[in-house]
Amino acid sequence: MHAAKDSVGVAVSDITEGEQVSGVYMGTTKEMRIRSKDEVQLGHKIALRRIPRGEKVIEYGEVIGEATKPIEQGEHVHVHNLKSLRWRRK
Repeated sequence: MHAAKDSVGVAVSDITEGEQVSGVYMGTTKEMRIRSKDEVQLGHKIALRRIPRGEKVIEYGEVIGEATKPIEQGEHVHVHNLKSLRWRRK
């Protein structure tokens, strides 16, 4: 996990469905434990908390996209439930 306000963390190894995972916020000793609802591949995102549809998704302390449907804690966060805002037309 990166910043304290992040809504997603990044898998540093493959995660299996139902696996209890833990992470530490960078630069701190604050630990968080959650149970994965999905398989999450190395480098992919996992929801650290419930993210309602339409809410901005935060990673590295920055908005990376918007939830296209409700995302539950422990779910895989990827193109099936996240819309990038990087390429959004103004």
